[in-house]
Amino acid sequence: MGDDSEWIKLPVDQKCEHKLWKARLSGYEEALKLFQKIKDEKSPEWSKYLGLIKKFVTDSNAVVQLKGLEAALVYVENAHVAGKTTGEVVSGVVSKVFNQPKAKAKELGIEICLMYIEIEKGEAVQEELLKGLDNKNPKIIVACIETLRKALSEFGSKIIMLKPIIKVLPKLFESREKAVRDEAKLIAVEIYRWIRDALRPPLQNINSVQLKELEEEWVKLPTGAPKPTRFLRSQQELEAKLEQQQSAGGDAEGGGDDGDEVPQIDAYELLEAVEILSKLPKDFYDKIEAKKWQERKEALEAVEVLVKNPKLEAGDYADLVKALKKVIGKDTNVMLVALAAKCLTGLAVGLRKKFGQYAGHVVPTILEKFKEKKPQVVQALQEAIDAIFLTTTLQNISEDVLAVMDNKNPTIKQQTSLFIARSFRHCTASTLPKSLLKPFCAALLKHINDSALEVRDAAFEALGTALKVVGEKAVNPFLADVDKLKLDKIKECSEKVELVHGKKAGLAADKKELKPVSGRTAASGAAGDKDMKDNSAPKPRPLKKVPATKAGGPPKKGKPPAPGGAGSIGTKNKKGVDTKEIVEAELSIEVCEEKASAVLPPTCIQLLDSSNWKERLACMEEFQKAVELMDRTEMPCQALVRMLAKKPGWKETNFQVMQMKLHIVALIAQKGNFSKTSAQVVLDGLVDKIGDVKCGNNAKEAMTAIAEACMLPWTAEQVMSMAFSQKNPKNQSETLNWLSNAIKEFGFSGLNVKAFISNVKTALAATNPAVRTSAITLLGVMYLYVGPSLRMFFEDEKPALLSQIDAEFEKMQGQSPPAPVRGISKHSASATDEGEDGEEPDEGGNDVVDFLPRAEISDKITSELVSKIGDKNWKIRKEGLDEVASIINEAKFIQPNIGELPAALKGRLNDSNKILVQQTLNILQQLAVAMGPNIKQHVKNLGIPIITVLGDSKNNVRAAALATVNAWAEQTGMKEWLEGEDLAEELKKENPFLRQELLGWLAEKLPTLRSAPTDLILCVPHLYSCLEDRNGDVRKKAQDALPFFMMHLGYEKMAKATGKLKPTSKDQVLAMLEKAKANMPAKPAPAKATSKPIGGSAPAKFQPASAPAEESVSSSIESKPDPKKAKTVGVSSKTKNTQGKKVPSKTSLKEDDDKSGPIFIVIPNGKEQRMRDEKGLKVLKWNFTTPRDEYIEQLKIQMSSCVAKWLQDEMFHSDFQHHNKALAVMVDHLESEKEGVIGCLDLILKWLTLRFFDTNTSVLMKALEYLKLLFTLLSEEEYHLTENEASSFIPYLILKVGEPKDVIRKDVRAILNRMCLVYPASKMFPFIMEGTKSKNSKQRAECLEELGCLVESYGMNVCQPTPGKALKEIAIHIGDRDNAVRNAALNTIVTVYNVHGDQVFKLIGNLSEKDMSMLEERIKRSAKRPSVAPIKQVEEKPQRAQNISSNANMLRKGPAEDMSSKLNQSRSMSGHPEAAQMVRREFQLDLDEIENDNGTVRCEMPELVQHKLDDIFEPVLIPEPKIRAVSPHFDDMHSNTASTINFIISQVASGDINTSIQALTQIDEVLRQEDKAEAMSGHIDQFLIATFMQLRLIYNTHMADEKLEKDEIIKLYSCIIGNMISLFQIESLAREASTGVLKDLMHGLITLMLDSRIEDLEEGQQVIRSVNLLVVKVLEKSDQTNILSALLVLLQDSLLATASSPKFSELVMKCLWRMVRLLPDTINSINLDRILLDIHIFMKVFPKEKLKQCKSEFPIRTLKTLLHTLCKLKGPKILDHLTMIDNKNESELEAHLCRMMKHSMDQTGSKSDKETEKGASRIDEKSSKAKVNDFLAEIFKKIGSKENTKEGLAELYEYKKKYSDADIEPFLKNSSQFFQNYVERGLRMIEMEREGKGHISTSTGISPQMEVTCVPTPTSTVSSIGNTNGEEVGPSVYLERLKILRQRCGLDNTKQDDRPPLTSLLSKPAVPTVVSSTDMLHSKLSQLRESREQHQHSDLDSNQTHSSGTMTTSSTANIDDLKKRLERIKSSRK
Repeated sequence: MGDDSEWIKLPVDQKCEHKLWKARLSGYEEALKLFQKIKDEKSPEWSKYLGLIKKFVTDSNAVVQLKGLEAALVYVENAHVAGKTTGEVVSGVVSKVFNQPKAKAKELGIEICLMYIEIEKGEAVQEELLKGLDNKNPKIIVACIETLRKALSEFGSKIIMLKPIIKVLPKLFESREKAVRDEAKLIAVEIYRWIRDALRPPLQNINSVQLKELEEEWVKLPTGAPKPTRFLRSQQELEAKLEQQQSAGGDAEGGGDDGDEVPQIDAYELLEAVEILSKLPKDFYDKIEAKKWQERKEALEAVEVLVKNPKLEAGDYADLVKALKKVIGKDTNVMLVALAAKCLTGLAVGLRKKFGQYAGHVVPTILEKFKEKKPQVVQALQEAIDAIFLTTTLQNISEDVLAVMDNKNPTIKQQTSLFIARSFRHCTASTLPKSLLKPFCAALLKHINDSALEVRDAAFEALGTALKVVGEKAVNPFLADVDKLKLDKIKECSEKVELVHGKKAGLAADKKELKPVSGRTAASGAAGDKDMKDNSAPKPRPLKKVPATKAGGPPKKGKPPAPGGAGSIGTKNKKGVDTKEIVEAELSIEVCEEKASAVLPPTCIQLLDSSNWKERLACMEEFQKAVELMDRTEMPCQALVRMLAKKPGWKETNFQVMQMKLHIVALIAQKGNFSKTSAQVVLDGLVDKIGDVKCGNNAKEAMTAIAEACMLPWTAEQVMSMAFSQKNPKNQSETLNWLSNAIKEFGFSGLNVKAFISNVKTALAATNPAVRTSAITLLGVMYLYVGPSLRMFFEDEKPALLSQIDAEFEKMQGQSPPAPVRGISKHSASATDEGEDGEEPDEGGNDVVDFLPRAEISDKITSELVSKIGDKNWKIRKEGLDEVASIINEAKFIQPNIGELPAALKGRLNDSNKILVQQTLNILQQLAVAMGPNIKQHVKNLGIPIITVLGDSKNNVRAAALATVNAWAEQTGMKEWLEGEDLAEELKKENPFLRQELLGWLAEKLPTLRSAPTDLILCVPHLYSCLEDRNGDVRKKAQDALPFFMMHLGYEKMAKATGKLKPTSKDQVLAMLEKAKANMPAKPAPAKATSKPIGGSAPAKFQPASAPAEESVSSSIESKPDPKKAKTVGVSSKTKNTQGKKVPSKTSLKEDDDKSGPIFIVIPNGKEQRMRDEKGLKVLKWNFTTPRDEYIEQLKIQMSSCVAKWLQDEMFHSDFQHHNKALAVMVDHLESEKEGVIGCLDLILKWLTLRFFDTNTSVLMKALEYLKLLFTLLSEEEYHLTENEASSFIPYLILKVGEPKDVIRKDVRAILNRMCLVYPASKMFPFIMEGTKSKNSKQRAECLEELGCLVESYGMNVCQPTPGKALKEIAIHIGDRDNAVRNAALNTIVTVYNVHGDQVFKLIGNLSEKDMSMLEERIKRSAKRPSVAPIKQVEEKPQRAQNISSNANMLRKGPAEDMSSKLNQSRSMSGHPEAAQMVRREFQLDLDEIENDNGTVRCEMPELVQHKLDDIFEPVLIPEPKIRAVSPHFDDMHSNTASTINFIISQVASGDINTSIQALTQIDEVLRQEDKAEAMSGHIDQFLIATFMQLRLIYNTHMADEKLEKDEIIKLYSCIIGNMISLFQIESLAREASTGVLKDLMHGLITLMLDSRIEDLEEGQQVIRSVNLLVVKVLEKSDQTNILSALLVLLQDSLLATASSPKFSELVMKCLWRMVRLLPDTINSINLDRILLDIHIFMKVFPKEKLKQCKSEFPIRTLKTLLHTLCKLKGPKILDHLTMIDNKNESELEAHLCRMMKHSMDQTGSKSDKETEKGASRIDEKSSKAKVNDFLAEIFKKIGSKENTKEGLAELYEYKKKYSDADIEPFLKNSSQFFQNYVERGLRMIEMEREGKGHISTSTGISPQMEVTCVPTPTSTVSSIGNTNGEEVGPSVYLERLKILRQRCGLDNTKQDDRPPLTSLLSKPAVPTVVSSTDMLHSKLSQLRESREQHQHSDLDSNQTHSSGTMTTSSTANIDDLKKRLERIKSSRK
């Protein structure tokens, strides 16, 4: 019990985790009680259990688990955090509860799942349950299905996604377990209950028995729409409402739900889309054109089979549709017409909305084909056109349909009307606005009077359908003239009609559908219905209606009615049905008098024409009273006005009478039922008086009254024509003024702009300025309503006038039109007007169409023009576009039918020539303005492609596209753009430009909309992916757009859409959504859109800019600049480069695709970005054994942005012939598009790797051909492959080297060969090595051969990772099964042997005896080859190597190409006329050996000098002062600008010693020739970097490599140091070395001096001494600022580095001391500011305290000395040089300098006095000593100077000899150890020379040039050289001798006679020298000797040295020695 008591005390949550089951049971029980008690769902208590709930449900003890499940259920129900546990708990339930035997457990598990769904976690639950269906345990599967079924039954198909369930159903039906099958059947029945027949297609393939059972079950289901019985938390209120409604017996909400539900689950959505375009027969397009009908039939049948797939994948079906259209339109075989129609039906059904863009093309063709009478054809066409209608909108095809309505053929008329009727059935009141209804009704009304019965019937049916859809109120205005019989027929038809959207369409649809569109429309529609029902009670109706309308929308009828009051409205309403009452018959004068006398006092009539004006006035007063008292119904308006017009009528001369008369006319018009007939009686008179000063105002009032009675449009038209038919300018101007005012009062509704414009133009041309002014004012008023498009009518006016018009428009800009105040009191209620009023918003945009004179341009869009636009040649395309632009320009306003133009223009939007793209955009902009709102129908086929252009990489193209999209959107509104999936598809494209532009555009447009189509939700997933886009701009734009999406879709929908994101993304997006929710703008209030169009909604009509009333006026004004902007962009770019790129493509691709312009688009940093993506694993790495689809898709996407669309289609076509075409195009464009090719190189190479996997040989051959050209181009362009490009291409290329076809293998080898020019051979080596491991023996053999070639061409350093490893791997293949592989392996190793000698055996390691004997045999055989071989080798192979040295590095300096070829020529031919006597071949051979560093041809060596041997002995000392001719090789090299130098410098750092030595040799030659040395300028840093890299390589690698001969290393060191000394002799070059490079160089040299391994070598000492000398040179000759700076940084680094030896720092400081000593001479050339900055940084890193802690006091002394010297030299001015130091307080520098300055100032005064005294006494006392000292000082000065050092030493020697006791110690004491040693050594040398060494000419030293040759040269031993003291003689002596010997040996390209004789050289004056490098020569000569003995000869001619010097006696001995050796060789050859 002890245990028990322990756990009882634990808190609940710990009990729940206890290991004892009892404890857990108790814990779960307590938790259950606790959970039930907690009332607050957000209580912190819940969070404690978050991690435990999964354990509750997965408890291992069944009893405990039950209790746990109960507790978990309560937790999920009540805790607000429960949602977080969904995944783990539900998966626990699935795996651990559903398999329990207890039914209770399973029930609880199901309940928990359902509870999670209720708390809005449906998706997660469903996901886990679907995973459960894959479980092996059938119990679990059954339970999962059951849970899904219950969830669906309770929550409905809105919450439970059916698509994934339906997907797995067929699999469940196939299960072996009966229980699973039964459960599947139950869920199938449940699903059927929700979606009905949509479930049939997905289940059509299950077992027929099962299907039959299902059918039986389905039949039993109730037919009513199911309703959810359980709701999500957020919907719980709905539940309550539903219950109330059910109790009240109403189910409106249910109906609503149902309406929503049915379309939500659509069988189509449940299907997988099928891609059919690629499955079309390959010869389909040929067959469909075939002459034999059977072939055409076959083609169509193939398509028919394909389109039977119920859902098709989107794609480019344009060609297919075109072909089918042609069959329908042109084919004579009616069977085929029917078949083609079926195919179109299939396409339309399978593609749905995606087919919409093609609808416009085929509808007219189908309608015209209805002339066929055969029933099966008619039926097929009907099905086709009905299916097509569903893919588009009536609006989009209305133009085409209306055009066919006028056809003469009755069958066509009948079928078109029937089609219209069927189409109307699919419409609702909102999708069939008045603007659409009007033209259709007009056309149908013609048909009801047709002579053919069937045409009449069809028209009745169509009109009846329209009546049913939109209600009588909307249709009646159009049926005004229809007689009663026909009207009844229409109504009768209307009653029969069954609508797709339910039978209540007239009313319900109005109510429901119109809500979003406009309240006004809804109200009027509803009112219209009331009219029909309440005909019995006409009077009260309008009173009800006025408020209704106000509520529904803007208060159109808001102005209180004029005098007639409410009653007047009632009367007008009677006219509602009979509109004709307004047109009154003309009465005769008699009748008028009769009627007038009945209502007027008799006196009044008599006095009308009295001659006394007073009587006439009195008469008028009576007349007026009578009229005022008259009742409206009794007033005979026409009679009264005729009385007034009676003589004198309008010719009345008395103004008072006239005023009265005019006033009465106004009264009659206001009070009576004034008809147009009456108006015509008076208007003429009114116009005549309008210009009258006194009566003008009355005339205007009367006109206004008439306008109110007879509508302004009619009145205005009459008045204008009258005014302009007379000559009085006053009347004309006043009429215009009245009209301006009237428009403001009445609004613009219904005005005939055409008539106005012609009159206004007349007015503008008037001579009277007042008329012109009035006309301009009128235009200003019109501008308020019409917008910018008004200006287009006046563009051809004179500039002065145009500027006035523009000024007027400018004034109006920004103003909104005033609200109409008239024109609504009377006829507002009349039926004619009501229709218009009510539907205004819909009509708004389209009214512009009505009043602008629109030209028909379709006839101008000829097929020639269309083919021009699609021509291959861009110039012709441009011509075509120019023509289109001019057609549109001329037409100004055009009708929407523009023939084939949309397709043609669409093709140009992805034109490869960007100029044409911009031109197309400009045309599309023009088109939008010209076509106005009718452009709507082109949004899908032309508008969306414009959006695609927003993804263009060029900024100006994007700007033009954006301007165009805006211009379109102004005309169309946003609805068309947002409907369907098109925008979502665009956003889906991963193009950063497209995404950011499109999102920016949406962010701008969405806030202005009052409602957006539901399709906007389709964009949301892509919006979320944009939020996480790589590109920062895209992310920002997506964030900006987020609130506007939310504004239309709501937070819930947006949050729900995050369900499909990854968890991490989801959290981020949800956070952003929260943020956006806070910033979400409110939707624009309806008032905003409707306040302006009160009365006739005119503004809406007249804003092409913002056609739909949704958009505010301002948008038209704001967006006006856009088109202009775009235009200018277009123009500028047009002018910039009209000629484009002339690359006619030679392919015969389809004509309508564009094939010119660039095929590769250069995207800045595109390639780098792709590499980063691949590196960051954002995309798949290009690495596969065979290419999978995802690789191909990825490549397609990557290419889409930078490869011309048409080319990409070819490249990824399923047919290989298209690949060939693509390759042909790529070859054509290779030269002209170098940049593009290089920019897309990685993609091109990847695509070519895909071609390597094709089986088609022709493609492969073509690809290899292209590659050869490509790599040639790349090497010419000096491009270097990146690692990424190489690794994704070379391995696949190497696969092809094993092809069975010889020709392919050869090509691949050629490509590999060329690749070495753009990719280092050493990096190629591993790839090829990898190829040797292939299973394909041919590939192994070829790879081995290629390896051999690489070694042969590039030496051993290509072998990677090391020669040893590489050779071991190659040697393995000697034992291969395949003979070819064995041979290849042997040959490769022999090649290496030829290059490397016996060392190969070491590298290969152990081989089996058999293999070794084969190898030895092969090597022996190769040695016996005839001597011609090497020549052949030279001729064939070096080209490879030479290309490299010449071309590969001519990179960056194009023009050098021809030079390099000269160089090659001269190298391979040695072609110089002077060289005629030389043996050309030997020279070549020698060069070849340099290239290959080849030690094999030992036996041929003597041929080199064979015929010149005798010359050596003769003229040893013949003086002939001629300068040796420089080798042509180097002449050429020099002229070859920088390219060759670059290459050679790059070889200096080579890992192969010989390569490096050869490179150094060549550089040395350049440096030694003054006239050539300048070629190195600009390459100094590069050379020094290569050098110290080589030094590092020797130090780290070569010295450690025991296999390497140390002599080799010494030889390399000698070359390096010799080269550097040569370089630092030349001051101009030395100064080019930069600080950083000098620092590294000094580091390398000092490290070398301290390298103990060198000292241990016998010749190490000489190396170190030479380095010493070099360091001095570097210090003296470099740019003093740079070297001083470098040393300071180096010192700082060495002191900081713990690993650095103290000796290193010490040597750096010694260098600094030396620099200090040079300062007095160099101070003026030093940039002190930089030096002080370096010292400042040094002192910052090492403050004084830190320096003092150093073991040595050297650093601090060095620094102080440096600063002291600087202070001394510069004085106080030094403080002005601290400018580069930002914060001087960071170091003690400034303080230190100030202290020094102070100190020196103090001292100078006293010191100088003392000195003068001292000096004077000294002179007195020791004048003789002073003289001596002066003399010595002079000598030492000479020694210290560079020029006279030798002379100084000689003088010192003489002086010491003379005064043996002279003390020179004081002079040496102050100098450095180096100087002291130097002086001592110099004196010793002179002594040695003078005493007994008579052969040496006087006073020689060692040449400061210390020319060290870097080339192995034949020379004699050194044993005889030297003297008794062991001191060596200067190297210049040997160099001179060496030079002569080389010339003797014919190694100099001079003629024999040109040889400079020795004596001449000896007699040249010797140059003063610095000692120390003597030792070096020793080593040099011995090296040279050995190397010659090994016959490793090199290109000696490139290493001529011309130092002066002397020769010792031993020279003869040397020549003798050489002579003997050469004799020996010669004899052995014989």
